[in-house]
Amino acid sequence: MRSRDGNKTFSLSIPISILFLSLALNAGEYLISYRYLIKDSILYNETLNISQAMKKCSGKVYNPLILEVNKEKNLKEIISQNREQFIYYLHKLGLNLVHKDKTVNYIQNSITILTLHTKCFKVDFNDNFVKISPLK
Repeated sequence: MRSRDGNKTFSLSIPISILFLSLALNAGEYLISYRYLIKDSILYNETLNISQAMKKCSGKVYNPLILEVNKEKNLKEIISQNREQFIYYLHKLGLNLVHKDKTVNYIQNSITILTLHTKCFKVDFNDNFVKISPLK
């Protein structure tokens, strides 16, 4: 039997389905930073830090990276499996560069530091792939 205000169960099912759909499609937010140090043309130190954001990041997503996975939900594991592709992606985003040359007694020393300062990324997990998008 129909109520006076229309089909109540149908009108309630729309907002509930929108809520569950938005929760299912909601992206996780992660803070990622990257730094590597080259001394005299030799890779000396490389660090990649990944942590889940404690509060909501603001900004628009741009330039996503899509990595194939096999139902993996741990971002650190996914990135370690696709490390070269992810590092190349970070290079395309743009890194800060600091370079110092020093010559003492005809011996040249150089230090190059490339850094991606901590940046917020939205990460969408799916069964077959992960979509990683930085926020601008």
